[in-house]
Amino acid sequence: MKKSILTLCLFCALVSFQEAAAQRLHTLNFKTVEEMYAYFQYAPGKKIISGHRGTQENNLPENSIAAMEAVLKATPAIFEVDPRLTKDGVAVMVHDATLDRTTTGNGKVADLTWKELQKLHLKDHAGNVTKYKINTLEEMIKWAKGKTILNLDKKDLPMEMTSEIIRKHNAYAWVWVTVHNVDQARFYLDKNPKQYLSMHIKTAKDLETFKESGLPYDRMIVYIGPEIKAANQDMYTFFKEKGVLCMISTAPTYDKLPTAQDRAEKYRAVFADGATVLESDLPIEVSQAIQ
Repeated sequence: MKKSILTLCLFCALVSFQEAAAQRLHTLNFKTVEEMYAYFQYAPGKKIISGHRGTQENNLPENSIAAMEAVLKATPAIFEVDPRLTKDGVAVMVHDATLDRTTTGNGKVADLTWKELQKLHLKDHAGNVTKYKINTLEEMIKWAKGKTILNLDKKDLPMEMTSEIIRKHNAYAWVWVTVHNVDQARFYLDKNPKQYLSMHIKTAKDLETFKESGLPYDRMIVYIGPEIKAANQDMYTFFKEKGVLCMISTAPTYDKLPTAQDRAEKYRAVFADGATVLESDLPIEVSQAIQ
């Protein structure tokens, strides 16, 4: 009897610990696609952080579940991530076509099997080897449910395969796809009209093409570029009227500034200028800058 009580107590303690660990994350948990749509509609003062490839902070490797968990312990965020195909057709989370920069391997991702990739360790941004292994896209989708949004960038995964993986997991409430043109957008919406998009519209010509397409405005954010510039104001004005959030990615620009103070000033300026989503390699730092 005492043994049973002890076992029960240990089980309850384990459950409580797991629940407490989950509660430490700042999650975005959408029960339905419509609930997710509503959250990502424009509202004055809205500020959303997107971790570019997760994060490169805290000596964590990009495109890893570990990196995203670290961000969510600091702030709610969504994440742009990069799936690629192995030789045997497994979707894995590696940005580059080659393995050298981000793992202990070398050569092309597409030339190795998933079994071979599982032997490798991920590196952090400085090139230091970590304890973490490569994640598959399906692992990441399962992990992200109830926690965050994954925005899948376009690498070498065929769009048909990307669409099928999202359908398999019925992940429309927490998995987006990045599209670079109207044809790509139409492909995904034809597959499932509920699919949410991260749409590249960076020029006046891009905007006119989208207007003429007849595609809906209520299931996308818009990426308009990497920096503050006067031409952004036309984009902000148009898309705010449509209820659409506009994203600036500071990964290739302001993230490169030499000091945290310089970066923080630019992060605040991006939002003050009119953006509502800021994508960064340093999402934890962004969250601290805009508190």
